[in-house]
Amino acid sequence: MSVQPPPVQAAAAERSDGRPPKSLKGGLRALVLRLHFYAGVLVAPFLLVAAVSGLLYACSWQAEKIIYADQLRVPAAGERLPLAEQVERAQAARPDGTVLAVRPSVEEGATTRVLMSAAGLGASEKLAVYVDPYRGAVKGELTVYGSSEALPVRAWLSRLHAHLHLGDPGRNYSELAASWLWVVAAGGLVLWVSRRRKRRRDLLVPELKTPGRRRTLSLHGTVGIWSAAGLLFLSVTGLTWSVNAGARIDEIQTALNSSAPKLPGTTTGHHDGAAHDHAHHDSTGTGASIDRILAAARLDGPVEIVYPAEPGRAFVVEQIDSTVPLRQDSAAVDPATAQVTGTLRFADHPLPAQLTTIGIAAHMGQLFGLANQLLLALLAFGLILLITWGYLMWWRRGKHGFGRPLPRGAWRTVPAWALVLLVAGAVLAGWLVPMFGYPLAAFIVVDALIGRVRTARRTR
Repeated sequence: MSVQPPPVQAAAAERSDGRPPKSLKGGLRALVLRLHFYAGVLVAPFLLVAAVSGLLYACSWQAEKIIYADQLRVPAAGERLPLAEQVERAQAARPDGTVLAVRPSVEEGATTRVLMSAAGLGASEKLAVYVDPYRGAVKGELTVYGSSEALPVRAWLSRLHAHLHLGDPGRNYSELAASWLWVVAAGGLVLWVSRRRKRRRDLLVPELKTPGRRRTLSLHGTVGIWSAAGLLFLSVTGLTWSVNAGARIDEIQTALNSSAPKLPGTTTGHHDGAAHDHAHHDSTGTGASIDRILAAARLDGPVEIVYPAEPGRAFVVEQIDSTVPLRQDSAAVDPATAQVTGTLRFADHPLPAQLTTIGIAAHMGQLFGLANQLLLALLAFGLILLITWGYLMWWRRGKHGFGRPLPRGAWRTVPAWALVLLVAGAVLAGWLVPMFGYPLAAFIVVDALIGRVRTARRTR
């Protein structure tokens, strides 16, 4: 994805007299142009995979409602059965499973989901048994994934987007894409805005009447400027749960005491997305029923009742509504007395923790429901177009195929004080986002070695 000016401007790192330009603006633009070009050429394949898989994932939210309608929906029929009875029906259908949590039916016609552990499940997977809340019939069972309870199709696409089904090693691809997406998007934005044009409207409206490469450049630039804010958002939010950058962000939040707090009376955080991989125990057999526990929590909307990991521990009732406005309060309830022993309100979370939760919900397509998913699909499709147009422009720069790289030495045109600030910023960004820092350092070393070899050949 590379915004390229005409060949004359592409050589902005050199003036007609062979000397580098002295202006700060010209020097910085040449440096940004070179970085944007190489980042677009080298990182674009990773971005393309992320965009295609992200587009499919955004569509999967609505697709799973159709594919799994038999498990998710039933005809509404008056009063719902007691929740305890619905859980018993699920246990009777899968006596080999251990109940981990329950998501009661809230919406008219929606089934109750009893989440279990069972043999053969992978990490972050649970077995969901779907129960008709009106009649008590078990409507089926599916393996679900993660805290969003992704059904098989969406779960498969989620893993594809996250790590290409390669496990932890595959996460390097998605983190590399997220680590460079902000660089490519911000660089393209700077280049397009700083480009000289006759009319201001040309910033936002493509010049479709121009021929060849100029039209491609105009399409690339205008779609890029419309997409820039969304792409920057996807980059930042994607990094929050990446392996390396995510760990850095956690360190900073811990140091600033801005991490999500723990629910009093429990050993887990509020709706932390854990897969409940350890065994849970049904404490309701000799104590309060699960219906009393749910009533005691007094939390409205979609909730999940998490069973305790050990006998005598509290049940956790937590809101799981990730749409605007977010409802993610939680309460700990004593299983013996059905008394609330602790509460945690989402409004009491530190602002950084709230923003992280909201950002992740938007990145996943939950925050605004269908509108959120459509916006994500548009951004993904836009990124695919930008990458395609970027490679097309690179191809058209050459007479017989891909054009030659941009001129080297752009950094020499930047004043010393500005160069120091740029290096300091790059070092800080490289520490915070390692998958940006390592490739950037490698590129600089390789580029310097290539320059030395070429210089040595010219002096012979």
